[in-house]
Amino acid sequence: MNEDTKLDAAFSALAHPARRAILARLAQGAATVNVLAEPLDMSLPAVSKHIRVLENAGLISRGKDAQFRPCTLNAQTLETVANWTDQYRYIWEARFDAMDNILGSMKGNKDE
Repeated sequence: MNEDTKLDAAFSALAHPARRAILARLAQGAATVNVLAEPLDMSLPAVSKHIRVLENAGLISRGKDAQFRPCTLNAQTLETVANWTDQYRYIWEARFDAMDNILGSMKGNKDE
């Protein structure tokens, strides 16, 4: 899977609030599907579908612990998403800094 395809899958998975809630819970540590389903107002099969979407996007992985399959965050995919968004954040921060400088100089000229 190339970088663009990975990003597309990750952003698509992140688009649903239930999946973001699952990721937020997994940020605290590994959890089973039953534990992840507790705070969500949906059936266990629906939660399982959301988990599959997250897993297919590479945002989580599922281990094997006897009869349980705990889910864990995949930091590498989250880092890829963060790196992609950071490049645009840096651009906008530079633009806002430049605008602040312009507005500051305009205010200084007005006061003189």
